[in-house]
Amino acid sequence: MKFNYYPETDTLYIDLADKPSVDSQEIVPGVVLDFDEDGRLVGIDIDRATHLIDLSHVDLNALPLTSLTMATQSATPVP
Repeated sequence: MKFNYYPETDTLYIDLADKPSVDSQEIVPGVVLDFDEDGRLVGIDIDRATHLIDLSHVDLNALPLTSLTMATQSATPVP
């Protein structure tokens, strides 16, 4: 799973699977679900993300992680 934030468009894309999207459905204004050819959810696209979500922190609770990668666009490291 990957979280990609695009500040130039204030869009958050949550990539749930490494599969191409073949169908999309806007479930509420500005929130689009992407589906693969089998109808499985592969991504979530959120427009105007900073108006809908607090992107300043992420809490991960009891996830069975084997890897965690963080990248930042700013020169200031995330604590």
